[in-house]
Amino acid sequence: MTDITKLKSLFKDKDVFALALTHKSWVNEHPGGGGTNERLEFLGDAILEFVVSRELYQKFPEKEEGYLTALRANLVNTDNLANVAKRLGVGESLFLSKGEEEGGGRENPSLLADTVESEFIGQNIIVEIPEKVSGPLKDAKSRLQEYVQGQGLPAPRYKVIEEAGPDHNKEFVIEVAIDGKSWGKGLGKSKAVAEQEAAQKALSMVQSRDIKKE
Repeated sequence: MTDITKLKSLFKDKDVFALALTHKSWVNEHPGGGGTNERLEFLGDAILEFVVSRELYQKFPEKEEGYLTALRANLVNTDNLANVAKRLGVGESLFLSKGEEEGGGRENPSLLADTVESEFIGQNIIVEIPEKVSGPLKDAKSRLQEYVQGQGLPAPRYKVIEEAGPDHNKEFVIEVAIDGKSWGKGLGKSKAVAEQEAAQKALSMVQSRDIKKE
């Protein structure tokens, strides 16, 4: 039994399983063929972040918020989710349009990461925690800078756009811009945490849109 078949056996509602594998390009090519996996991706992203956050909170009671944020970013990112998807054989099971398939959609890291929602990979991500902790942590800001510079774009610029609360309990909202365009905002009790959150959101956006210098 393949990994994807094992996963299917865990679903009480097989229609939900099929929906989770249905890319919007398939629906565009097959009008009336049902919905896409986009709503499940929205829900799955939130659930996955909660599951991983809870696991890290319980495993590392001595670690500060900034460390946990960086570790979560190393676990829940496009590359890592795409690798899990490949291990599970998700790409081979996707419902894609002919054009998307011919364009390499079954191997596209961003597409695979989007498809792999929490019902598929929660445990697969969590078992990688020891490996990620034992290796060097590359935070979201570092990964974003490497990515955009690899695309020929200038380094990201961070700006505090809101600051609230008393001195002992401040909250910061920070915006990250790339080449003059805003790509994400982050909220945190410190500027460092807010920057990490903004960078993670921006990284997901720029990778999904594959931005490059024009």
